[in-house]
Amino acid sequence: MITAPDDRGHVLADEFSRFVSDVAFPCVGAKAALNRDGMRFVVARDFGSAWDDLRILPALLNIAREYRRDPGPFRSLVVLFEGGAPDSEAAYEKGLWERLQSLTDKDEWLGQPADPRVAHDPDDPHFAMSFGGEAFFVVGIHPQASRPARRFRVPGLVFNLHDQFEQLRAEGRYGKMRSTILDRDIKLAGSINPMLAEHGKVSAARQYSGRPVDADWRCPFSGRQRAMTADPLDALDAA
Repeated sequence: MITAPDDRGHVLADEFSRFVSDVAFPCVGAKAALNRDGMRFVVARDFGSAWDDLRILPALLNIAREYRRDPGPFRSLVVLFEGGAPDSEAAYEKGLWERLQSLTDKDEWLGQPADPRVAHDPDDPHFAMSFGGEAFFVVGIHPQASRPARRFRVPGLVFNLHDQFEQLRAEGRYGKMRSTILDRDIKLAGSINPMLAEHGKVSAARQYSGRPVDADWRCPFSGRQRAMTADPLDALDAA
């Protein structure tokens, strides 16, 4: 059995927690996840390597299983990489999609189900990543990010459960939270994030890396090859 790592207490996890706790940090959802002990950490070796994929994937499967047992906001998995920091936003974007493709390939290899509530084509307006049968929205962070809220000392990936945002919408809480984040982000950066869009209008894949892209941009992600139905952690236990 491969167990899910929990790197809370690592120096990088502590540093990221302080980053989120800073009064100027705009994302109140991330602050809520941290304050409610809903933020989990994996500290990996190299952003450009698949070395730690089989540590990252169990953590994603674990948060998916926990959410199905007890759904509710706010929960995130923060993956921080000790090495492999990119030298530009374009280089980070390339690395982000390489990591996500690698994790998706392993998710399928282990027989994980795809979340049927979202699309898996990155050009589809309802696109989301899927791990362990749950959809995720991914936020990229790295030292060269043009937006201050994404500019962290080492590269990382923040995985947020998609369904928790749907719950907030159903409860009538999402709109107010989104407006608060936008206002705070404008105050921090001095301008609105040009890549922001409501889910279902354009593909969220355009937002993952944080790099401003034009209308001709195409996501370098080949998607999932099949949608299987199996208990994800049963498959992982057998691997």
